[in-house]
Amino acid sequence: MADMTDAVEIKKELSKIGDQVKEHGEKALAEAQKGIKMAEGVKQTVDELLTKQAELQASLTELEQKAARRGGDDAPHLKSMGFQVIENETFKKAVESGEVRRKGGRHSIEVKAITSAAGSAGAGVVPDYRPGVLNLPDRRLTIRDLVSPGRTNSNLVNYLKETGFTNAAAPVAEGARKPESDIDYTLTPAAVKKLAHFIKASSEIQDDFPALQSQIDARLMYGLKLVEENQLLKGSGAGNNLNGIYTQATAYAAPIVVATPTIIDTLRLMLLQAELAEFPSDGIVLHPSDWALIELLKDTTGRYLIGNPQGTLSPTLWGRSVVATQAMTQDTALVGAFKMGAQIFDREDANIVIATENEDDFVNNLVTILIEERLALAVYRPEAFVKNTNLDGSV
Repeated sequence: MADMTDAVEIKKELSKIGDQVKEHGEKALAEAQKGIKMAEGVKQTVDELLTKQAELQASLTELEQKAARRGGDDAPHLKSMGFQVIENETFKKAVESGEVRRKGGRHSIEVKAITSAAGSAGAGVVPDYRPGVLNLPDRRLTIRDLVSPGRTNSNLVNYLKETGFTNAAAPVAEGARKPESDIDYTLTPAAVKKLAHFIKASSEIQDDFPALQSQIDARLMYGLKLVEENQLLKGSGAGNNLNGIYTQATAYAAPIVVATPTIIDTLRLMLLQAELAEFPSDGIVLHPSDWALIELLKDTTGRYLIGNPQGTLSPTLWGRSVVATQAMTQDTALVGAFKMGAQIFDREDANIVIATENEDDFVNNLVTILIEERLALAVYRPEAFVKNTNLDGSV
């Protein structure tokens, strides 16, 4: 109540100063029209009035902000029962007349009960709203980072894939005919595919909750990239699907025999198989559970074989980067020369469009938020990638 009283007094003072400034201003304007300059004393007085006016206005703003943060004195849900009683005008008159002190006297005052029922003063304790939105957990996306990037302006990427090489190089006697080698190529198409999805949202969200709009945009982008990760790795190649790297990879066939191979042994043999195809591998893709099994392997003294649990080094195995992603099925693995053996061609980068182009959206105050991208994937040599569906060591 004290704040409200102060605010009223400040407003009165501001009105008084405003009248004085207006009076001096009108007088100065009239004298200026007659060619008379404003006296220094008058100018100083006006300056002082303006300074005081600014100070009072700042004080008034501060009081109003305090009242707003408290919900205002007129907010009934912030007033306790006791406060409502002593503030009641009928009760005040009863006190002044001594009616409430008379024996047998009764005075009924209607107040809002503090309960949890709708319409009561249950909001007397203001909820503590936490900022931001609690997201569902995001999966770490990594496959695109392994593959060479590229761009295209077409809807189809054709590339020559080597399908055979007969090497006839040999020592040649002077004057003798040189041997002829043979390289076979196949023109291979990689069609540009579109990945997209959309959601509906109220138009008010766009105006009233810009932070929530950004949140929606971000979730749409994540959803698109999640599907992209799965497509790059395991797209079937049928219909509108990309032909994924794992789909085209060569099946694992142990190039040498190792007795009772462990998971680590099997991965090393997979790397060897790719190397024998003349494409040294630069990456290993595993399910997080399989990588955890490898990290938990210990020697006979109980020491971990792979790194230190307190270490911060990036996951590596046999000098190759290890990518642990849930896009890979548990107990399977993929190794290969990702940079040399495959390439992504982006036709249209991911972009978000917000529109109300149909009648239903317009009349229902809805907006359609759409995100899409177009890309192609070229796997230049399937032999550069080796896949295994059984990491326990069997072929």
